[in-house]
Amino acid sequence: MQQRSAETRTHIMDAALKLFSQSGYNATGVAEVCIEAGVSKGAFYHHFPTKQAVFLELLENWLKRLDIELTSARENTQNTGQVFLNMTSMIPGIFQSADQRLPMFLEFWAQASRDPAIWQVTIAPYRRYRDFFAGLIEQGIADGTFKPVEAKIAAYMVVSLAVGILLQGLLDAQSADWQQVATQSMQILMDGLANN
Repeated sequence: MQQRSAETRTHIMDAALKLFSQSGYNATGVAEVCIEAGVSKGAFYHHFPTKQAVFLELLENWLKRLDIELTSARENTQNTGQVFLNMTSMIPGIFQSADQRLPMFLEFWAQASRDPAIWQVTIAPYRRYRDFFAGLIEQGIADGTFKPVEAKIAAYMVVSLAVGILLQGLLDAQSADWQQVATQSMQILMDGLANN
């Protein structure tokens, strides 16, 4: 019974992802999601109280995978500067998962500008990543890898670099080797922070 329930939930989420990506969040109703998923409205509402709940869970699932990769990159490296460079190796996987979801990725941003609940869920990861990077930079300052800088400002730069490269890479995938762009850009930033 639990397996069937989990499968139904997965079908709903897959259908919602497909339809939100194709038609947009506002143009997609619960009825369309149910038809695409092959489930009744009762089954939908058993798993999700609203269409927005599905939307938010899709966002949260994508971000959880990103969090796991960031934590892994930090745990497996002692040199703080190298942690940032190692994180650029995540770019192909991020692009692959985001490329399949580019319309959805843009929908998250669009809906965040219109809906306070979605804005809260969307902005929380940016703040979490900023704090994560600020902590890494503070660690690098403490261990002498980085020169004394305002860690929070430097963290904003790292987040801006990551989001900018992701957006450019998704919108114009063929114009550059985005892995190389990410690595070289991060190296420039790390060189600027280096305590020479």
